Amino acid sequence: FGSIFESLKSMKAAGYDVGELPQSVEDLVDKILHDKEASLASPTLNVEYAMSVSEYKELTPYAEDLEENWGPPPGNLNTDGQNLLIFGKSFGNVFIGVQPSFGYEGDPMRLLYAKSASPHHGFAAYYTYVEKVFGADAVLHFGTHGSLEFMPGKQVGMAGTCYPDRLIQSTPNLYYYAANNPSEATIAKRRSYANTISYLTPPAENAGLYKGLKELSELVGSYQGLRDSGRGPNIVNSIVATARQCNLDKDIQDLPGEDEDSAELDLDGRDAIVGKVYSKIMEIESRLLPCGLHTVGVPPTAEEAVATLVNIASIDRPEDEIEGLPRIIAKSIGRDIEDIYRRSDAGDLEDGILRQKVVEAVRASVRASVERSTDASGRVTEVNPMFAGLQNMFGGSPMVQALKKSGFTKITDPDIEKIFGYLEFCLKQIVADNEMGALLEGLNAEFITPGPGGDPIRNPLVLPTGKNMHALDPQAIPTKAACDCAKVVVDRLIERQVADNNGEYPESVAFVLWGTDNIKTYGESLAQVLWMVGVRPLPDSLGRVNQIEAIPLEELGRPRIDVVVTCSGVFRDLFINQMNLLDRAVKLVAELDEPLEMNF
Repeated sequence: FGSIFESLKSMKAAGYDVGELPQSVEDLVDKILHDKEASLASPTLNVEYAMSVSEYKELTPYAEDLEENWGPPPGNLNTDGQNLLIFGKSFGNVFIGVQPSFGYEGDPMRLLYAKSASPHHGFAAYYTYVEKVFGADAVLHFGTHGSLEFMPGKQVGMAGTCYPDRLIQSTPNLYYYAANNPSEATIAKRRSYANTISYLTPPAENAGLYKGLKELSELVGSYQGLRDSGRGPNIVNSIVATARQCNLDKDIQDLPGEDEDSAELDLDGRDAIVGKVYSKIMEIESRLLPCGLHTVGVPPTAEEAVATLVNIASIDRPEDEIEGLPRIIAKSIGRDIEDIYRRSDAGDLEDGILRQKVVEAVRASVRASVERSTDASGRVTEVNPMFAGLQNMFGGSPMVQALKKSGFTKITDPDIEKIFGYLEFCLKQIVADNEMGALLEGLNAEFITPGPGGDPIRNPLVLPTGKNMHALDPQAIPTKAACDCAKVVVDRLIERQVADNNGEYPESVAFVLWGTDNIKTYGESLAQVLWMVGVRPLPDSLGRVNQIEAIPLEELGRPRIDVVVTCSGVFRDLFINQMNLLDRAVKLVAELDEPLEMNF
């Protein structure tokens, strides 16, 4: 509703008749829902129009086709028993409607076993009202995703009998869609003729800790300062007991039993226990979760910008010859960040603490860079240069000063100039969104600039948002960059499995290949499967990946791992070439003359 409210304000400023605007977002919600927690079937929803059955049949030529599944109108959904109810409210020449539910929520098995399916009468009446009663010149769907494009019918090339075509008819369909979901945006394009306008996804933030996990983290912090004292064993006992209360004993191998006393262990043994616990709570704390919802046309807050840039800064980008900030920090102390990650995952307490220190340093330096562009309201509306005239003042740029305060004193501005130059570019792209501008262009029947969808963290070229989003060339994945990232991820996963299984390699690993994820990452999940079995994809001169080769065991340095692959329907439909590639890869390694212990 925040995005709808901002859109109404922008449309009014552009000269559209939007009537008397609500005073606030809350007022808008109240006028339409009358209850901010109302469900789709709530009796509190505002009724904009009551369509009689006779009017419905006259204006909806396919109404009889719905009776096979829903009986005669008005049915049981979106109705008062006599009329079909259209929920929403008009503001001048703008109708804000509540799209009806799919209809099968109360009986999903009915949809599974039905010989045919269709929208219910209330759903059909809603779109009939929009086009033929209200007389809309355009429809704007808000948010990812609705039900229209998933209605029964052909997958490609809609016919007059396909329900998305019957419902949307000839009304132009503008559709705000999350920038990181081009696969389902493609479905909206091909099945409901949508012009998908990308909007920025909510920033991803670390999950953090709470309750027992937070207490556990504090105990580990206490142990760090008292590990050599007589209180060390007692703290370890408390750490083990708290870990069990948090059910971490199911995830941490070789955790001492409830009757065991840590005083019987030497210092290295206690460090090993605490290191394993610390590694697990760091893993939980660092998981990324989306924070809040994005409001179209509103600049990001400083904290939102920091959360996004921290994730961008943490990734190496060899294709652009840019090292991630964690790697730069590790190099400044003579360490390799991969070694720190590896040892931390294995439960090394010292490297676990160092890893957390690196994470905090990255955040501190990124925050220092964003603060220069934060206005009085706490938002970033204009990006100031991150380095201009600051290198030689007060001990270096704010970013270097933040890193030094975090304990990494050997880093200089030249060391970080490239990565922060890239972050400055990314921040400008975030701020320069055209989300509201694209909406007004579309309503004015103007051209909306196309652009790729995907993960803004992995591929900041998705930014700025407000483009007519499209997917990628399905024959061009996995890309080289995706293969490089996949190798790192798979190698870490296998190392972790070997460490957790007494040095034994896993013989089989299960994967789920999602269409959305592979579009966002340009085939990284697909590349992980190929690297797991020891196969290298080979692009041709046009960049199309249609050949593979087996990687020699000497180069692979480990056994080939068997994979069990489950593919989503979207992946299957979009990436038929890659399905064939997977089939050929598995057959190729299955036919190799290799020892069984090296080819599972």
